Amino acid sequence: MSNTAKAQALSRRNMLKTGALTAAGVSISSLSGVQSVSAQGKAPKNMHVSLAAYSMRDELQKGNMDLFGFIDWCAELDLAGTELTSYYFKEGFDKKYLRELKLRAFNNGVTVSGTAVRNNFCMPAGPDKQKEIDHVKKWIDYSVEFFAPHIRIFAGNLPDGTDKKVGIQWVAEGVRACLDYAAERGIILGLENHGGITARVVDHLAICDAVGKHPWFGVNLDTGNYRTNPYEELAIAAPRAVNVQVKVEVFKEDQKTKVLADIPRLRDIMVKAGYKGWVALEYEAAGNPREEIPMYIAQMKQLFEG
Repeated sequence: MSNTAKAQALSRRNMLKTGALTAAGVSISSLSGVQSVSAQGKAPKNMHVSLAAYSMRDELQKGNMDLFGFIDWCAELDLAGTELTSYYFKEGFDKKYLRELKLRAFNNGVTVSGTAVRNNFCMPAGPDKQKEIDHVKKWIDYSVEFFAPHIRIFAGNLPDGTDKKVGIQWVAEGVRACLDYAAERGIILGLENHGGITARVVDHLAICDAVGKHPWFGVNLDTGNYRTNPYEELAIAAPRAVNVQVKVEVFKEDQKTKVLADIPRLRDIMVKAGYKGWVALEYEAAGNPREEIPMYIAQMKQLFEG
C-alpha cells in the first residue's frame, strides 16, 4: 500500500471513529487533527457547510438520483445548505420546476447555497463569446427563481499560441459583461480557480484585478484546484472568496499527483482571511461517495461550524 493510500485509509478510519464517538456524545474536537478552534486561536464565525451536487455526479448522471433526492439527502445529513450544480437540472425545465426545487429545499429546512455553471470566456469578442455571456445571464435569471444567491463561473482555457495577458483581458471582459445584470437581479458571481488560465493564483487574481472591484463579484475558491503550492496559493486568494468549495485532495508540486488534503489547515486559512459564508464539500475522490461524504461532512461541520 502506498503512503498516500495509507494516509487516506487512516483518515477514513478516523472519520468512522469520529462518527461513532459523536453518536456516543464525544466531541470530534477531542480527536487528533480535528480542532474546533483554528491554529490562530480563533473559532470560525458565520461559516456554514453545504454539499455540491457534483459530489453525486455518477448517481445523478445515471438517473439513480435527481436534484429533489439530492436535496432530501442533504437534509438527512443535517446540512445547512445544498449546492445545486446546473449540469443535473432536468432537460427542458421551466420556472415551475425551479420553484419546486426551492419548495423542496424550504420544506427540508435546507438553504440553497448556490449553483455552478460551465462557461468559457477565454475567447475574443464575437458570436461565440456572446453565447457564453448569454448562458451566464440565463442562469442568473434561473437562480433568482430557486433562491440561489451565488453562481460559480469559469474562466476557460487559453487557446494555443495566445498570449496569456490577452486571455486574461478576454475573461475579464466576459465577466464584466455579466456583472451589471447580476447586480440588477441580486446574484453574486464567483470566478473559480478551475484550472486552465486560472490554474495559478497569480493569473486567477490578475483576471479579478482586470474585472475591477464590484460588490457582486469575487472568487469561488476551490481548495483542490491550484496546481503549485496549493495552501500558499489558497491563502493568497482567500480574502477575495465569496464562496468556498472544499475538495478532500490537493495537488502535489508535480502538478499531477493528488494527496489527501489537510482540512483543518484549509479551515485555518479561511479563518485567518476572515471568510464568512458557505463552505461546500465537492467530493471528487475515488471512494464511494455514499460512504465517504457523510464522514467528511461530519468533520467539516465540526471544523467550520464549531
